[in-house]
Amino acid sequence: MNAIDDIIGSWILQYRTAGVNAAWFLLGRHSSEKPHSPALHVVSALGQDNTYTFSDLDTLTAHLAGGLSNLGVGPGDRVAALLPKGLELTLTALATWRLGAVYVPLFTAFGNEAVSYRLEDSKTKVVITDANNRGKLPNLPGGALQAIVTTESARSSDVSFQNLLASSPMNGWTIRNGDDAMVLLYTSGTTGQPKGVIVPIWALAAFEGYMRFGLDLRPDDRFWNLADPGWAYGLYYGLIGPLLLGQSTLAYKGAFEPEAVLQLLEHYHITNFAAAPTAFRAIRAANPAPKTTSLRVISSAGEPLNPEVSQWSETVFGLPIYDHYGQTELGMVINNHHDPRLNRPVKPGSMGVPMPGFRAVVVDDKGTELGSAVEGHLAIDTQASSLFWFSGYYQAPDRTQERFTADGRYYLTGDDASRDGEGYFYFSGRSDDIILSAGYRIGPFEVENVLMTHPSVAECAVIGVPDELRGESVKAYIVLRSTHQADEQLAAELKEWVRQRLAKTAYPREIAFVATLPKTPSGKIQRYRLRHD
Repeated sequence: MNAIDDIIGSWILQYRTAGVNAAWFLLGRHSSEKPHSPALHVVSALGQDNTYTFSDLDTLTAHLAGGLSNLGVGPGDRVAALLPKGLELTLTALATWRLGAVYVPLFTAFGNEAVSYRLEDSKTKVVITDANNRGKLPNLPGGALQAIVTTESARSSDVSFQNLLASSPMNGWTIRNGDDAMVLLYTSGTTGQPKGVIVPIWALAAFEGYMRFGLDLRPDDRFWNLADPGWAYGLYYGLIGPLLLGQSTLAYKGAFEPEAVLQLLEHYHITNFAAAPTAFRAIRAANPAPKTTSLRVISSAGEPLNPEVSQWSETVFGLPIYDHYGQTELGMVINNHHDPRLNRPVKPGSMGVPMPGFRAVVVDDKGTELGSAVEGHLAIDTQASSLFWFSGYYQAPDRTQERFTADGRYYLTGDDASRDGEGYFYFSGRSDDIILSAGYRIGPFEVENVLMTHPSVAECAVIGVPDELRGESVKAYIVLRSTHQADEQLAAELKEWVRQRLAKTAYPREIAFVATLPKTPSGKIQRYRLRHD
């Protein structure tokens, strides 16, 4: 393990120093060394492929960075993207980092309230979007937001993305320090609004670790991460990770369809494939015949993987699916590693062993480490984890403090787990009320907040319930005002109310109208009683 420790040390030395630029690591050095190598494949829903080399992306981001600079964007400023997968999103992120600014990803399934909160809290200066998502933004910039850029059909008050691409190019790369922020990504909590996770430039060391140790990404691999870059796994390991290693990445713009995924795997001769368990369960439900593919390794992340899904994969693809575990605040930290140096037998139901650079433990309520075969709180020993980069939530010291033990040594993931005698970890469940649905983290408070704005709702509580496809789905318990009657029409209206205002991924798929909600003597809702109803 000493050789691997030395490699990790070299990454930290490279990325956590003065005089660095994130876009240089992802783009600039590769454009110099292999300008004509493919960096990005953008595939339309109809299968049309537009391929961009590292040189192409270098040229385009230089122009876009010049245009953003003309809008007043400089080091440390926030630039948000409310865009689907594709060229424009990739250019926006890279141009932002080229300027030394901070990238704020916004998932396109978010509703206007979710988008507004993130823009306001992050103090975003410029947001870039498309015609499909423009309606989720204010008509005119205001507050910290100085410009709204649209990729097509710009309103009179908007800035044209194409005009920015026609700007004089920015020469060079803005120098930053390794501890400076490169991403501000919001993650849902059980109480309060979403929390902003500050991702520093030197987190690239941890991202490189996962790409090499967890995914075993090799120079001759053809890689595809199906996850959306509006979320951590898609951003860290679908956009940043492959470019960091000088590999091409694939962005499919069509809707998820099992048959389309299978066709793309075959057409592009994908050898290294990663997706959420929900995607694998959907492909399994389509009942495809055994396939002859180029696949070498398959990985799953975002929520626990059912062992039977991995067994199905062996039948259809001839390969098991390796389960991996991580968080927005950490990146991936516990894996069934594909790297031959770390490869161990896969145990059904286990998410694997800690990745080099992290020491994972199980602790009790007092923060004392527990032995094997004892369930407790999954934690990261920060003093023994050289790749632990999380420094806290944006402008939220109290919420940051909640994630650490009293002595500050252990970072508490909020998940419960156990460890066997051979060091394999097993996920037990959330130790809070977060809902993991199709790989998305959904905070019940956000959903409840939106429901409470409907005139019929007096009180409500939201929990996650088992869902065969998604792992969990959202269920809402509603206490109505006396002026309203419970019926199917009102239930449908409430679902759509959340779907439009919060996110397509977060609306309650099931609604139960109840007379009262279980509460503690102090009036706190007891969600655990609803879960065990």
